[in-house]
Amino acid sequence: MTPHEASTEDSARGRRWHRLVTTFQRRVGNPVLSRLPGQILLETTGRTSGLPRRTPVGGRRIGDEFWLVSEFGTRSQYVRNLQADPRVRVRLRGRWHAGTAHVLPQDDAVARLKSLPRLNSTGVRVLGNNLLTVRVDLV
Repeated sequence: MTPHEASTEDSARGRRWHRLVTTFQRRVGNPVLSRLPGQILLETTGRTSGLPRRTPVGGRRIGDEFWLVSEFGTRSQYVRNLQADPRVRVRLRGRWHAGTAHVLPQDDAVARLKSLPRLNSTGVRVLGNNLLTVRVDLV
């Protein structure tokens, strides 16, 4: 199945695609990527557990803002967490920065990906089926 076949978040194919990709990310990708020293991490607070949750993300800092695009929109657990509590931390170049996250459904996520790192943006476009822009205002 390609993301084009899984084009909508609510379709059966879209749900299967989301489950397949997120299972791989949760069990293989995220544990490996989280250990890489240069990997950007987004730390949210678990909406039910209250525990810190760290997710490897791709994005770019522009001034006092950090921009990223979620490939599964509000179905992504980290997006649900930051909607419940927008206070987050972002690890950039080995240093943690506190910030406040904002979900921006009105932003053109495809256009936004063109301004973000190419490798991650390609992965988000290929794997995602419900792109959503997130901006973190760093303090």
